[in-house]
Amino acid sequence: MISTIAFGALAPIATLLLPKNARQPVLNLHNKGLLFIFRVACGVKVEVVGLENINKARPSVLVANHQSEWETYILQVLFAPISTVLKKELLSVPFFGWGLRMVQPIAIDRSQRTNALKQIISQGKERIEDGRSVLIFPEGTRIAPNEEQAFNKGAAMLATSANAPILPVVHNAGYTWPGRRWRKFPGSIRVVIGPVIESEGKKTSALHEEMDTWMRAEMAKLPKGNNSLD
Repeated sequence: MISTIAFGALAPIATLLLPKNARQPVLNLHNKGLLFIFRVACGVKVEVVGLENINKARPSVLVANHQSEWETYILQVLFAPISTVLKKELLSVPFFGWGLRMVQPIAIDRSQRTNALKQIISQGKERIEDGRSVLIFPEGTRIAPNEEQAFNKGAAMLATSANAPILPVVHNAGYTWPGRRWRKFPGSIRVVIGPVIESEGKKTSALHEEMDTWMRAEMAKLPKGNNSLD
């Protein structure tokens, strides 16, 4: 909390003084600090599978299941530079929202679904052309590990429109860092980064189905509960 307040208070100044490409590395100092505290204080082990699939020289549409706040921090660290699609209300949260503004998020009004989709595609293409990947949580909100919700097609629509690949990611962080709860638990988190799914020559529906099939299959393989990675 203290680090969030400190970085949030400095964020407006950093945004004005730092060049665009230097802002995310600064914000990631905060993210790395929170991840370190979580690992040390809560006794959480993390295994990341598929690091070889990350190609920062080729911006992609990054899609991940959404269970907690933890993945929002680690994905920023692993895939920077990245712009995240998020609800616009988050930018108004004192300190936390100020820090978010540093990294060019795509802040949407979820009550205006048609306009939100147009915004994701138009601003998403701009970010990708600028060399930034775009992070989308296709469930649209945090979902408990033992629940399931349909993935929306926004990621596939952006990928086909921008002629960019989809890079899918799944994890089981919700067992150790449950969404909307202060209490955290010791245990293990596994993150699986899939191979890129090319969009060229594919229709949106086919690309979405390919993404959905891979993510569902890999999510089913993830350890259930706060168990060991061994």
